[in-house]
Formats: sequence, structure tokens, C-alpha cells
Amino acid sequence: SLKRFDRAPAPRSRPTSPSVAAAMFAAVPFVRAAAANSRRGALAGALGARRHLSLHEYQSLALFQDFGVAVPKIAVAQSVSEATEIAKGFPGDEVVIKTQVLAGGRGLGHFKENNFQGGVHIINKDKAAEFAEKMLGKTLITKQTGAAGKPCNVVMFAEKFQIKTEKYFAILMDRGSGGPIMIGSKTGGTSIEDIAEKDPSAIVKLPIDIMEGISSAQSLDMAEKMGFSGAQAASAAKSIEGLYKVFIECDCTMVEINPFAELTDGRVIVCDAKVGFDDNAEFRQKAIHDKRDLSQEDPQEVEAKKFDLNYIKLSGSVACMVNGAGLAMSTMDLLALCGGSPANFLDVGGAANKETITAAFKIIQGDPDVKSIFINIFGGIMRCDVIADGVVAAVKEVGLTKPLVVRLVGTNVELGKKIIQDSGLPVFAISDFTEAAKKAVEVAK
Repeated sequence: SLKRFDRAPAPRSRPTSPSVAAAMFAAVPFVRAAAANSRRGALAGALGARRHLSLHEYQSLALFQDFGVAVPKIAVAQSVSEATEIAKGFPGDEVVIKTQVLAGGRGLGHFKENNFQGGVHIINKDKAAEFAEKMLGKTLITKQTGAAGKPCNVVMFAEKFQIKTEKYFAILMDRGSGGPIMIGSKTGGTSIEDIAEKDPSAIVKLPIDIMEGISSAQSLDMAEKMGFSGAQAASAAKSIEGLYKVFIECDCTMVEINPFAELTDGRVIVCDAKVGFDDNAEFRQKAIHDKRDLSQEDPQEVEAKKFDLNYIKLSGSVACMVNGAGLAMSTMDLLALCGGSPANFLDVGGAANKETITAAFKIIQGDPDVKSIFINIFGGIMRCDVIADGVVAAVKEVGLTKPLVVRLVGTNVELGKKIIQDSGLPVFAISDFTEAAKKAVEVAK
């Protein structure tokens, strides 16, 4: 059915997704964790979403195949002509075509430019060009993308197959056991949160000694506990070992397979996956990180990364430039208490200089959703005069088109204030934290 092909890789990847927490800690603790997370609002979700590299579905499946994991036959096309030729190479009369964007809900999405419905279809092979033309170069909108959507630059073709049973499987790091833990369920192809809440005993957990690695006996034991038997259990065990190798050797934060399926022809394959990669390991996983598709990411966040700025766009109207994640979170909370909403999370860090401050200012002022800017600096490692120099330089270069509130406290604060004052900029300079936040909210309305 069409539904079977509507499972996207993590939008990326959401490597610390609630689904993993649910599987790992079962129903009741998961509900508490989810409630706690929700109190952090949009920022918590955004931080989890962008902490790790995300790969497209076809990239993840190709990586799995390199490690001996059984996956369906796939091929990708970036043009209509390629799509026509690629479709011919699949057996049978029909083939599955899937738009490749980093978002879930593709099958129920629609394309902005032509209102074409669905990013996943089972089609006759002679219709490949027609469907590819409606998808390639267009913008897919799903529940996860928001109104802006995500550009579709690649379509993936996959063999059509019939699923007999669906299982769930994941690997992630577990603080409790001090290493990797495998999580599985006899029931897959649906929300693992719902499964865990309905029947916590349906979730199987098996810790792995990270020094010894996974054994054949462990992988077979896991496969059998997930409901595989006979030749299918042996096949599933082989893929489980391969997935563990992917997790360890590629510095993954999570590998989640849903569904891990037995087909009517007897094969056991990975149908879809969410894979998260640790950005801290980029230096030794260059080949993988070079696969990052920047077209799927927020342009402002991509620009911020060039200057090593911790920037995450949010949906509010008050832009924040702060030094230190703790002060940044406090600033956002205070803006909300004062009746406003933050337009971003932006921590310039303690090693920022005039160039990075200028870049940060350009990014937040260039956001069309921003109505006011609140610069809140506690000069500890970061000196207030460096911030002031950067702000003045940025305004001289790009101009000041939005109300600016500046709060400077700490190292070289008097020098920083003098730089701002001597610049002649129309700035609201306020030392009190609460009063500064109130002013930023006021001028944003």
C-alpha cells in the first residue's frame, strides 16, 4: 500500500526523537519526559533537530548496504530523463517513486508550485517521466515542513514489494547501561510511542558491551525476540550486526528502523530508517558529512555555521544576540514572560570577534519575521567592547532598520557603552535585564 512507503528519514533527523525515548523507557516515563520537553517549546525541538547531521533516505540505505544490511533495490534521479531510464531497470510493471526531502509525511504532502498531491507513489514504469516532472525542482509541503516546504532535487525509485510482517528496531546510547542499547518490538510500521504506551512489555531492550561489541548470539537473540524465526531470524540477525557496525563505525547518535520487515517472498529488509550522526565526529567522518544537503536547511542557520555561531531560527518577533547558552535561555524565557516571543536562539560564545558579531547581526536583522533586536551581553569571557565594536560595524555596513535594545554588563562595560554612545546609533541602552526585555517586546509590537 502507499502508506508503507511514507516513512521519511529523520528530518533529520531527529536523532533524539521521542520515539526512541518511548522505546527505551516504556510508556509512563516517556509521557513524563514528553511533557517536560514540551515546556521548553519550540527551542527544545529545534535544538534536537539540528544538533546532528541528517541524510536523505537513499543516502542512508546506500550506507547500510555498504555494511551488509539488506535493503530494497533503489536508484535515484535528478532529472526527468534520468528518471525514465532508471525506471526501466526495475523488475515488473510498477515501481515506487519517492521524493527525497528531509521531512516526514511525504505521502500526504503536496507540491507548492503545482498543487500535485503526494510525494510517494506506486506507478507504472512508463509514467516515471510524468511523475518526476511534477516533483523535481518543486517544493514539497508536509506537516513537518511548515508552509515554506522543502525543495525536491532528487527522486528515489524503489522496487515494489509486499510486506508480510513489520517490526521495529533501534540502536542508541544508553546512560543507564553505559553503552549502546538495542531496542526492538514485534510490532512496527506505526508510532513506537503508541506501542510503548499501550503495552510496555512489547518493547525489547538489549544492552551491548561497547568494548566487546555485538556477538552473533546477541544479534540472533534480538531477532528472535522481535518475532523472527528460522531463516528469517538468521537474515535479520545479519542485518542487525551490520546496523550495529554502522552505529559504531560511523559515529551515529541513533539508528532507527521502522519498519524492519519480512516480505512475502521471504526476504527480511530494512524498509526505512532514521539515522543521526554526531557533528562532533565530523573530523573523522568527512565522507559522510560531505553528503549534507544544505538546500534542506534554513539558509540563516547555514550562514551562522560558517562563523561557528550557535543559531536556531524560531517563530517569534524579537531577535536575540546573547553570549552563553544559559543566559540565552533565560533571555528567551523573560521575553515570553513579558508578553513577547523570541525569533531565534543565538549564542555568540566566548571566542567571538568583530567579524562574527557583524555576521550575527546581519543574520538576525535579515530575518523578515524580526520586529526588534535585543542584544544581551554579560561580559565574562566575552568583552562588552568587542560586542559594541561588532554591532557598530554591522550597522554601518548594512544599516539599522529595526529597533535595537542593548544591555551590556560585565568586563569593559563602560568602554562598550561609550562605543555605542559615540556611534550615534538610535539604540535603547538599558542595564536592567527585565526593563530591557520589556522594551524589546514593546518596540516589537
